[in-house]
Amino acid sequence: MTRSAPPMLLVLALWGAGLGSAAQFAKLGVIFDQIALAYPGRGEVALGLTVSIVGFVGLVFGTTAGLLVQRLGYRRVLVAALSLGAVLSALQALLPPLPVMLALRLAEGASHLAIVVAAPVLIAQLAPLRLQGLAMTLWSSFFAVSFAITATLGRPLVEAQGIPALFLAHAAYMAGFALLLWRLLPPDIRGPAVPLSPGRLLRQHGEIYASPRVAAPAIGFFCYTLVYVALLTLLPTLAGPWQLLLASAMPLTSIAVSLTLGVWLLGRVPAIRIVQLGFAATMLAAGLIWLERGAPLPLAAASLILAAALGLVQGASFAAIPQLNPDLEGRSRAAGAVAQLGNLGTTSGTPLLAALIAWQGIGGLVLFCLLPAAAGIGLHQWLSARRRAAG
Repeated sequence: MTRSAPPMLLVLALWGAGLGSAAQFAKLGVIFDQIALAYPGRGEVALGLTVSIVGFVGLVFGTTAGLLVQRLGYRRVLVAALSLGAVLSALQALLPPLPVMLALRLAEGASHLAIVVAAPVLIAQLAPLRLQGLAMTLWSSFFAVSFAITATLGRPLVEAQGIPALFLAHAAYMAGFALLLWRLLPPDIRGPAVPLSPGRLLRQHGEIYASPRVAAPAIGFFCYTLVYVALLTLLPTLAGPWQLLLASAMPLTSIAVSLTLGVWLLGRVPAIRIVQLGFAATMLAAGLIWLERGAPLPLAAASLILAAALGLVQGASFAAIPQLNPDLEGRSRAAGAVAQLGNLGTTSGTPLLAALIAWQGIGGLVLFCLLPAAAGIGLHQWLSARRRAAG
């Protein structure tokens, strides 16, 4: 296809690729009980790795990916990553021995990382300025939307046709979007070539996290992911008879608030201020949870307020990438840092919250919300002061 493809059509296609990348987690996460049956006699830790090991690549190589993607070219990287994801998902449909499955999942982490680094940078470049906030907020919803879709369609498919059917469906989806983006994206969307060496990569890592513009979205996003994924996993278990409803309603509430109030605010307020507002609302919601501790229905209502508050942080964190970094190189670096610290948050948050709940119950959960939210507000305030001082 030519360069005449409508920008928002490209944005939707890139978001669709993001749904496929999130499904690299969701396709195992939503059928974890079935995976345990497919690999009987394996411990929970080994089986848990089949889900989480995809994130290890981003945890280690997130910022490096931001630098390499810019050098290699966004269209080329996206098509290659989607194609690799299709092949790996098809191989996983064979249900190989667990060590082989883990190796395939680890390789799938490279596919996932390339997509989540390249796609938001392209979205920021392609979306019209007046729709940039909406486009970045839409991108921020890809993980929750993908989990919801995979749970809705994937589990019935597995129950009817078995685990391989879900993996093959995912492979077909990834291959379809590889072809679609190969046709839609202009071939020349890429950053300037940057000479790379181990020493230069290390220096650039330091430059990324030293920059109050490049690092800011990632630092706030870490405070968000540390809390959000852990709450989605464990908070519903404390809501008694409202557990199942809350498990579905919390991510949907976050998405709805992000795409409505969040987008409206982005047209009027800088993204970083919205992130801080979301964290402040998170602290207020945590206070409500403390006041209503022990009562399932009020706890469920306060939990939805908490999810709504975090929804503001979700979209605005991605919108901050182009707002703070007008150049392509800065956006690539910022997206890589977001991928790296986002994986750190999602990996460490759930076991930390589980330990705090075991130690202090609801009090531990409230503390878990308050400290990262306060840190998010304070760190963004400090980074804003550094940006003002730097001019």
